[in-house]
Amino acid sequence: MLQNSSVLITGGTGSFGHAFVKKTLESYNPRRLVIFSRDEMKQWEMAKKFENDSRIRFFIGDVRDQSRLRRAMQDIEYVVHAAATKIVPTAEYNPLEAIKTNINGAVNVIEAALDSDVKRVVALSTDKASSPINLYGATKLASDKLFTAANAYSGAERTKFAVVRYGNVMGSRGSVIPLFAKLPEGKPTPVTHKDMTRFMITLDQGVELVWTAFNEMTSGEVFVKKIPSMTVVDVAQTIRPDEEITFTGIRPGEKLHEQMIGPEDARYTLEYSGHFRILPTTSSSQEVYDYAIRTSGCAVADDFSYTSQNNPEWMTAEELRQWYKANSSAFLEI
Repeated sequence: MLQNSSVLITGGTGSFGHAFVKKTLESYNPRRLVIFSRDEMKQWEMAKKFENDSRIRFFIGDVRDQSRLRRAMQDIEYVVHAAATKIVPTAEYNPLEAIKTNINGAVNVIEAALDSDVKRVVALSTDKASSPINLYGATKLASDKLFTAANAYSGAERTKFAVVRYGNVMGSRGSVIPLFAKLPEGKPTPVTHKDMTRFMITLDQGVELVWTAFNEMTSGEVFVKKIPSMTVVDVAQTIRPDEEITFTGIRPGEKLHEQMIGPEDARYTLEYSGHFRILPTTSSSQEVYDYAIRTSGCAVADDFSYTSQNNPEWMTAEELRQWYKANSSAFLEI
């Protein structure tokens, strides 16, 4: 689908953006790939990594600026919306700024995509949007709802919108593995709670989920990848096996376990071999059934939920150790 196409990614200089650009250039050879972000220094640094690649374009702009988005989306066919204010404490202390970027920015991306006749838009979500307890999660839930509802405004033959949702991205900016890895030798490893669990997904898996959404979306689905879980204590002991662990207490707005699908969404959720799909909550039971038949999906149980502590799949310390050995040099530069 992305072969010889024109693609734009908002927030394209982040960890996901770097992975998406690299893998998409290699796998699909798009005609043009536009990186839209507001940080000129990050764009300058990223441009050096893709020097002399005529397919790449850099576009300075903010998702808060709808007119700039419209300009950037001229002749664009596919959009990945990755821009967000993501750090939980930052959102708690700067709520209006988080709302302007995560909610108003989502509206601007939707409006610009509709006005530019973009074919398909995939927005990145987070586990924190499922039963949110902090402002970041609340703004991303609102964003998810906006992108899902946008399909009602575009019409059957125009722009289609979908969402992808996943948890802790291994090695990304702000994630716990680089934090642990950069601690000086002899310093204890801080863990907020002894029972805390997290989903574990690589950047490559996140990119592949976006590709799946582009290829298989029909109207307003939330795609949730099946990924393993791990306790944070096991992560800490694997990354820093010779250091003691200190428990610092759960931070404001932090969950003990990650949740990507809550029981309230069970009646709209279908299971596939490698992922789940949550259909719009405006869907009738007949529409969910018809979608399942059409796409070979299976309904989940009425009390189903998908959380990091009830996950049937767990990552072992050896699997994390092998991943860390192969990838640490890349994310330690962040």
